[in-house]
Amino acid sequence: MVMGEPGREEYKIQSFDAETQQLLKTALKANSLECAELPDLGQRMECSAWQRSYSNCPGPVPSCSTQDRHPGAVDLEKVANVIVDHSLQDCVFSKEAGRMCYAIIQAETKQAGQSVFRRGLLNRLQQEYQAREQLRARSLQGWVCYVTFICSIFDYLRVNNMPMMALVNPVYDCLFRLAQPDSLSQEEEVDCLVLQLHRVGEQLEKMNGQRMDELFVLLRDGFLLPTGLSSLAQLLLLEIIEFRAAGWKTTPAAHKYYYSEVSD
Repeated sequence: MVMGEPGREEYKIQSFDAETQQLLKTALKANSLECAELPDLGQRMECSAWQRSYSNCPGPVPSCSTQDRHPGAVDLEKVANVIVDHSLQDCVFSKEAGRMCYAIIQAETKQAGQSVFRRGLLNRLQQEYQAREQLRARSLQGWVCYVTFICSIFDYLRVNNMPMMALVNPVYDCLFRLAQPDSLSQEEEVDCLVLQLHRVGEQLEKMNGQRMDELFVLLRDGFLLPTGLSSLAQLLLLEIIEFRAAGWKTTPAAHKYYYSEVSD
């Protein structure tokens, strides 16, 4: 485990079957994600809040040939489901899936002037969010992958150069769940919590500082739990508490101490 901001691994679409690879390539309107030039994350986008009522998504669009690279020529609701499904199974993919989703949203908006993919993506995120306790009970790995994925989406998607307000409370709710005593006893969940706070904690605090204060009260209380917290979990919690106290930065002394402790 490496503490600090999560690495930005290149996602390999070759991990999908051939048909799905072609679907994603066409949606991205690029030969592969590795060679795609992604737009500036600050570019303006329209918002689709979870609270609003969505109209039914259009039905499937006939498959396109390899020559037809138009994003609107594929079923973008299916693409959204493929990405979410894979994200729930692969935490390495879920860390950077937001980048792929952002690229598809930009391609669809530019080429088709629609938001089928974004609507499908947010609907699936909401469905999984509402069933998060069942997901955690069924698969701890799937739950950790979901939290990683929704934080990746929050990190990449922008509305008027700001994070999506519709995602702020769902992301907070997931992090609060990771800060509960039964989750703090699981190193996998503590690891996820700390990594996501490194990634989006500063953004979240700017959007709602009160909830961040409440979250860190839980973390401090959790650090003092008499039993059930491993030495590594204690170290991770102490590190993120100091990280926030230093203005969401790692001081040279803290970096040397925590990295040497983890490596030992």
